[in-house]
Amino acid sequence: GHDVHFIGRQKKNSPSLPPTSYHQKRIRCLFNKGFLFYAEYNIRLFFYLLFKKMDGICAIDLDTILPCLWVSKIRNKKRIYDAHELFCEMKEVASRPRVYRFWKKIEKNAVPQYKHAYTVNAILAQAFEDMYGSPFEVIRSIAKLESITLPQKEKFILYQGAVNEGRCFEYLIPAMKNVDANLIICGDGNFLSQTKKLVHDYGLDDKIIFKGMVEPTTLKKYTQTAYVGLTLFEQDSQNNYLSLANRFFDYIHAGTPQLCMNYPAYSAVNQMHQVAVLIDDYHSETIAKHLNMLLQDVKLWITLHQECMKARDVLCWQTEEKKLIEFYQRIFE
Repeated sequence: GHDVHFIGRQKKNSPSLPPTSYHQKRIRCLFNKGFLFYAEYNIRLFFYLLFKKMDGICAIDLDTILPCLWVSKIRNKKRIYDAHELFCEMKEVASRPRVYRFWKKIEKNAVPQYKHAYTVNAILAQAFEDMYGSPFEVIRSIAKLESITLPQKEKFILYQGAVNEGRCFEYLIPAMKNVDANLIICGDGNFLSQTKKLVHDYGLDDKIIFKGMVEPTTLKKYTQTAYVGLTLFEQDSQNNYLSLANRFFDYIHAGTPQLCMNYPAYSAVNQMHQVAVLIDDYHSETIAKHLNMLLQDVKLWITLHQECMKARDVLCWQTEEKKLIEFYQRIFE
C-alpha cells in the first residue's frame, strides 16, 4: 500500500533495470570512487530528495545517512535507518585510521538522530543499542520462498557476493589447490584484482572462474546448480563476526549445502536447521579439508540438502515482510 521509490547509483557498466512494482532512480556521478565519489553522490542525493514528494525517507547504511538526515529535518519528514552492517567495522574501513575516524564521526552524530531503525540480526541490533541507546528492530534479509524444481546439481563450488577485503580470498584461493572441484566467483568488489592475482600466482586460472556482476535471475541458476556454497569472513572485523549475509539464506533456498564460519548468527540458525558445515578458523588447510568433506561425503551432503529444503519454508521473506510492513505502519499511522 506504499508508493516506494528506490534510489541508487548509475555506473558505466550498469545493466538496464528490469520493470518493477516500485519506482527506481539511478544517480549518475562524475567520480566513481574515493572521497570525491561519496561527496558528489551525497550532494546529488540531497538535492534530489529536497524536492521529492515523500512522507518518510529511509537511509541505507552510512553511505546515505547524511542527506537523508538533512532533508528530513528541513522538510520535517519521518526518517528511518536501515543498518545492513557495522559500517565502520568493515575491514576496508577499520584498517584505515583516517577513513575510520571520518565515518565514525558521521555515525556517532547521525545514528542517534534516527528514532526508527532496524538491522539484520539480534546481535547487531544489540550492538547498535549498546553504542547509541536507541532501539533497533530486527528484520532479516531473507530470500523469498518460491516454488522451484531444482536442476541437477553440478560438482562446483560457488562464491556469490562482494569480492571485498575480509572475505577470506587470501586463504580460499590456495585452499583450492587441494580441492577436486572448480570454484565459480560471482561478484565484484575492492579485492577483485588481488583475488585474480592470487589465482594466477597459484596457477589456478583453469580451476577458478570469475563471472563478474551477474543479474539476479542468472545468479539464481548458479546458486541452484552449485554443489557447495561459501560464506566466509575473517574474524578480525567485528562487522564480519556479527554478520548474517544474504547469501547464507540464498544457498538454503537453492538447496545448496554450504561451508560457513562458526560465528554467532550463523551458529544460531544452524542449531535449528543444520544447513551448513561450520568452521572455527579460515586457514587454507581447514577450508580445503571441509570442502573435500562436503564434496565426498554423500550422506552428509544429502542430510544438509534435505535440511535446506525444510528450512526454506520457515526462513523466508514471507515471514519477515510482515514485520517490515508492521514497522512502517506504526511510523505512519
